[in-house]
Amino acid sequence: MVLPAHGSYTIEKKGDILCIEAKSPFHDNKVIEQYTQDIKIATQLFNNQPWASLVTYNGNGIFSPEAEKELVKITEYRMAHGMIANASVIQNSKHADLQQMQLRRIYQSVNLTFHVFSDPYSAKEWLDEFLLNNASPSSSINKNHLYNQPKFG
Repeated sequence: MVLPAHGSYTIEKKGDILCIEAKSPFHDNKVIEQYTQDIKIATQLFNNQPWASLVTYNGNGIFSPEAEKELVKITEYRMAHGMIANASVIQNSKHADLQQMQLRRIYQSVNLTFHVFSDPYSAKEWLDEFLLNNASPSSSINKNHLYNQPKFG
């Protein structure tokens, strides 16, 4: 979806990874509402099987408080429908430290295993390895180990 001056995104399922590319800013209510609808539809493609999300953020966009709250809700929805990890990539941003703090706050609030990267290749490698070790029917996922990351104030 593209709304000029309000950010844009693409969503694509690639195997057991949902790839999302977002261009800032991330604060317009119309974009947030449409993203929520689109991500729910994409989530259903995984049929409640374990999967992961690879999100690439391009630009200096900082989430508005409303957008951050909505991302918490949609992350909870995705987790309830099989998402077991998230890799976020921040590119071309002068505010990467603030973006990373926001992402950490979002994902830690729902106890999701995540990492933040500066390049998509490393993020994809980490997700592939994580899914290989944690998503097969024979692997037993220790939820306390995976989801209880230390909280930061």
